[in-house]
Amino acid sequence: MKHRIKGKIIFILFVFYNLSYSVFAQQPQDTLYFTLDEAIAKALENNWDVKISQKEIQKSQEQIDEAYSNAFPRIEFSGRYIRNIKLPVLFIPPNTAFNPTDQTQTFELGSSNSVDATFTLSQVLYSQKVNTAIQIAGEYSDYSVEGENATKLGIVLAVKKAFYTILLAKQLVNVSNQNFQAAKANFDNVSSLYKHGAASEYDFLRSEVQVSNTQPMLIQAENNLELAKSSLKNLLAVDINKPLDVKGKFLFEELTDEFVEEKNKSAVDDNPLVKQLKIQESLLDKNVTIQRSDFFPTLALFGQYQFQTQDNTYNLKNYNWAKSFMVGLQLSYTLFDGFGRSARVEQAKIDKEKVSLGKRKLEEGLKIQIQQSQMKMAEARKRINAQGISLEQADKALKISQTRYKSGVGTQLEIIDTQAALIYAQTNYSQAIYDYLIAKAEWEYAVSANKN
Repeated sequence: MKHRIKGKIIFILFVFYNLSYSVFAQQPQDTLYFTLDEAIAKALENNWDVKISQKEIQKSQEQIDEAYSNAFPRIEFSGRYIRNIKLPVLFIPPNTAFNPTDQTQTFELGSSNSVDATFTLSQVLYSQKVNTAIQIAGEYSDYSVEGENATKLGIVLAVKKAFYTILLAKQLVNVSNQNFQAAKANFDNVSSLYKHGAASEYDFLRSEVQVSNTQPMLIQAENNLELAKSSLKNLLAVDINKPLDVKGKFLFEELTDEFVEEKNKSAVDDNPLVKQLKIQESLLDKNVTIQRSDFFPTLALFGQYQFQTQDNTYNLKNYNWAKSFMVGLQLSYTLFDGFGRSARVEQAKIDKEKVSLGKRKLEEGLKIQIQQSQMKMAEARKRINAQGISLEQADKALKISQTRYKSGVGTQLEIIDTQAALIYAQTNYSQAIYDYLIAKAEWEYAVSANKN
């Protein structure tokens, strides 16, 4: 009697837990539902990393404007007021026409108040740095765009993995729930037989323990499902407390050989990270030009218009303003800087060579990543086929063991063993599909097959 009461309590508690979970989860008016494509679109719109990469593009556009500013005329204004507490003096030597005495005389210069205002215009006529800087700014904009593309590809991969993890977790919840329901049905059957003396106490206890063991597995599977949903919420920039679920079939969908072959051919050239390094190579090549430009002179046109006056009063309208205007050319060239220019040119060349090596390393790494992804897909494909057969056999074996037990020729241990084999086969089958989908997503990332 104690065992029956204990079993009923376990079942009631589980039903209460399951109903509470269902009431919480099924809130259509509040729950956000996403297909895979919808989740990807949402992430590309709201993800924090994508927004940061977009800001980098905006910054690169401003850098282009800044680079062009060096090619335009520069106009500056400066104004100055001086109050001479003690006026400067001019020394007049003795025994001269202006100072017939035998002692040096001083003569105060200027007034107590001094005001001047200057407008200056300058225009670079020749400088290798200016033209190259404009080209660099334009290419850096392309570099930022490829950076955004790389970020988006990474986000798409992360969303796919999170989405497939949720689908797997839902499958495992279903498997665990089926396991519990089967254990409960078996417990009810054995309890009835035990009550009528047709089953042993050992079989009754084994069936009761089986029910107790399957419940924690179900709770753990449900917790894993919630954690997977939280991971997707973070990628979509959705409030962690907002209910979320996904809509999609957990199915094996094989890629065609023609599509795989086509994408593999252009994988390296289409990869945004490789494109970034190519642009960086070009940028550093231009940086070599910039460093070499220090060996060439800079020619600039300048003009200046100035107002100045001095007076001892503050009566501005009576000030006598003197005006001056001048234009000219300025040629500047560094004759010797302690071999600093040569050292900077060599450093720029080394930086370019480092990026070239990094690009080659990335290209080879991509080829290996593509190969690994294809091998994982092939392996998972074989496992799916094999586990599909095992799943059918395990289901058939369970039905046979249940029939044998009801007929009195089987044992409770057979039922428990075949039930465990079925759960194992279901789990392995779901895991094989998940592994294929993840390998497929990684291959798509490596060949840049998900541009948005």
